[in-house]
Formats: sequence, C-alpha cells, structure tokens
Amino acid sequence: MGLVKHKWYRFILCTTVIASLVVCYLKLQSLSNSKGPMSEHTLEYFLNKGTIQRTDAADIEWYHAANSKSKLTEALRGSAQMIEADVLLRGQNPKEPIMAHPPDNDSDITLQDWLKEVVKSDKGIKFYFKSLTAVSPSMILLEEVRDQLQGPVWINADILPGPGGKATPLDPHVVLQEVAQRSENDVLSLGWTTGWDVDADNPGYSWEMVHQMEELCRSLKQPVTFPVRAALIPVSFPQFQWLLKQSDRYSLTVWTGKHDVLKVEDLLLYRQNFSKTRIYYDLLESQIKQFKGLPGYS
Repeated sequence: MGLVKHKWYRFILCTTVIASLVVCYLKLQSLSNSKGPMSEHTLEYFLNKGTIQRTDAADIEWYHAANSKSKLTEALRGSAQMIEADVLLRGQNPKEPIMAHPPDNDSDITLQDWLKEVVKSDKGIKFYFKSLTAVSPSMILLEEVRDQLQGPVWINADILPGPGGKATPLDPHVVLQEVAQRSENDVLSLGWTTGWDVDADNPGYSWEMVHQMEELCRSLKQPVTFPVRAALIPVSFPQFQWLLKQSDRYSLTVWTGKHDVLKVEDLLLYRQNFSKTRIYYDLLESQIKQFKGLPGYS
C-alpha cells in the first residue's frame, strides 16, 4: 500500500512539473512572438504588409466615414490603411446595424454587407458605435467573419463625458461587457464626448476625466487607444503623459473636427515627448502634411 502511495505521489509531482514547464514554454513563446508593446501591433501588421516603412503611428492613413457603398468602394481602392465607419441601428424595420452617422438613421449598406466587402481586402477597420443598441448585434456580425478578416480591428465608443461634450456618452459598463469579451485581439478605442466653440475658451481634459478613464481600462487585456481632440490637448499634456505611463497597452489617437481651430505646431509637444509608436494622428490631409513639414517633427 505504501508503495502505491509513493508511486501516486511521484506521478502527481511529475505531472505538476510537466504542467509548469508547459506554461513557462508557452509564456516564452508568447514573448518571443511579441514584437513590442501591444500598442505597436497595428503598426507591425502594416509594416509587414509593406504599406508603411517604419513603426511610426503618424504614417497610418485613415479613410473617414465609409458609410455608403460608394464610399466603401473608394476606401478599399485607396491608399489609406485604416477604414473608419459609423455604426448605428436602422431607424425603421428591419432594425439592423447599418453604416450611418447621426442625424442619418438609414443607409444603402448594412454592417453585414459592409463586412462582406472588407474581408476581401487587407485593410484595417475602425467601427465607431453611435448607439448602444447597435453594439451587441454588431459584435455578433463581426464574430461571424472574424476568421476572414486580415487587418486590425478597432472598436470605438465615447464612454465618458469630456470637455465641452454635450452628447450623452454610451454606458461604459454595457459597452465593455459587450465588446471586451468578444474582442480579445482588437484595439479598443475608448473616448470622451467633446465639443468645440470657436467663440469660447475651450477647456482641456481634466485630471478627473483621465483618472475615470484609466480606472475603467485598468483591468482590460486589450490594447486601448484614447481618441483625443487635437484642439483640446495642448493644455492637457500632463494628464496624457500620466495616462500613457499607466500601461504600455495605452496609446493616443489625435483627431480633429472640421471646424476646429488647430495650430499643428501645438502637437509637436506630443510628437517629441512620446514614443512614435503610441500617437496616431487622424487629422485632415492638409493638417498632417503641414505637421510633417514642421521643424522638429522627425
């Protein structure tokens, strides 16, 4: 009986050791396959495709509002690596996810048909959820084509009130529950509602705003990019410097409104003080051209 117990003990010990070795091996494999912080994975994809020549997030081009059949066709044929589109639930029956930006509530293309075209390309995509009701059915449709998608997938939602924001943010807990569980390898683009008044003194992002956002994102496993309004970030440098220090999963995506007053020189502070892999610039074509021509840009 003692011999049996001894053999059983040795069996358990050997099994435990083997299991530990397997776990260590998998971790080492994961580390060896990783080419940097999670914020760099989108860049690595396009670098390997040859559409960018260096791991510099400023070299990523964006196609905006591909919310119709014609716009999507143009985006797929164009040079932009990332295609942005807005998703909401159709305003009348059949109530299904469509590509549209409020106040529009209808479109000539559904999300399902949009995805059927995108899977034929190697482009990256970025969904901007405009309504909470669209999130769950959209994620189900995304899951159906997940294995066919080649490029990076970014999921965007404004989940907290931000400077000058008048729109109601989407409930962060509902969004993260629906998205985070189904988007293990996606980039979560989580932002604040914002506003801009040309005749007013527009405030920047407060400490409270960035602390609230970091608290929501702290336990997530995915890379997270924070879309920030370009005209509002010059006075918010300390806040975003702190935010990016909290995790190498974090990055910024600097965007601008059509009518915002922006001095591109003000963005040099971010360009010069953060890793070039962690700041994306989703600006107007004229602005990005001017920005890249500034002394001190490189």
